[in-house]
Amino acid sequence: MKVTIDGQSIDVEPGTTILQAARMIGGDLVPPAMCYYSKLKGSGGKCRCCLVEVSKGSEADPRPMPKLMASCVTGCMDGMEVNSKSSARVMEARKSVTEFLLINHPLDCPICDQAGECDLQNLSFEHGNPKSRYIEEKRTFEPEDIGPNIQLHMNRCILCQRCVQVADQLTDNRVHGVLDRGDHANISTGISKAIDNEFSGNMIDVCPVGALTDKTFRFKSRVWFNKPYNAHRECTTPGCCGKTTVWMFGGEIQRVTGRKDEYHEVEEFICNSCRFDHKNVNDWVIEGPREFEKDSVINQNNYTQKLEKVTIDTEKNILLGRDIDRKKISMAAIPLTDKDKK
Repeated sequence: MKVTIDGQSIDVEPGTTILQAARMIGGDLVPPAMCYYSKLKGSGGKCRCCLVEVSKGSEADPRPMPKLMASCVTGCMDGMEVNSKSSARVMEARKSVTEFLLINHPLDCPICDQAGECDLQNLSFEHGNPKSRYIEEKRTFEPEDIGPNIQLHMNRCILCQRCVQVADQLTDNRVHGVLDRGDHANISTGISKAIDNEFSGNMIDVCPVGALTDKTFRFKSRVWFNKPYNAHRECTTPGCCGKTTVWMFGGEIQRVTGRKDEYHEVEEFICNSCRFDHKNVNDWVIEGPREFEKDSVINQNNYTQKLEKVTIDTEKNILLGRDIDRKKISMAAIPLTDKDKK
């Protein structure tokens, strides 16, 4: 099937969503996504960040879709034409969704461990309004320890439900989920329950904001002060790949995460033993520095970035009348005065 997004066409297989097709093309036309996660079944359709305009439904039915569609759950049709970043209507909708997500979100960026690699931060930077129209009181929750190594900050949660799906699909006994309804909805565990399964740490990796934080890394450092390295070890935990990214400050490993792609999705999930218990450099085989795939504050001026050569063309008129003076100052072979000539 042929699909065109912002004027760029691509052939896709049946069953491909618009978001997946956009990621195949790449570039600025890829819609942002806060709830969709390609590794998790049933994810998507909750945050509405990935809205796009379908200007042509298909070759069979070329009528445009009247409403903006969530690209993460809308399937492609042969001949479909989609407007993403090129549509003013879409950009206005993304600004509205961003404003809605920030209604109850606190200004915790200066103290949040997710700062620098936060998807909501990136979304707000591109589509956010510097002023808030919200005058009501924000809902607040106390930080909650939902496991020995995980702390939940519900104030920052946007209810994407990724953490719930990770627990559903990676473990046998999920003990947390979405409680209450409407504007009272929140993520929490059952009464007197704690998340202690071997893959619970992956909830930290999939969280797009700073709602779930690693207690072993809490307030230790800013992520842009750490250097990420690909590393692996022979892990005996069933289901763990043992391939990680270790974040080092000097010779110290300050945290361990799964390896992520350019859309901040982990390539393979890792166990808690790799994540929390092995912070010694000797525990790992360091493969080398990891390139930064996603544009963020972490990779500014990093050697892995492709930097374009900057050429400054100075107007010739600025230098008129100074060429002779420059030669006199810098070249000893040119006499300064007529008397110096021999």
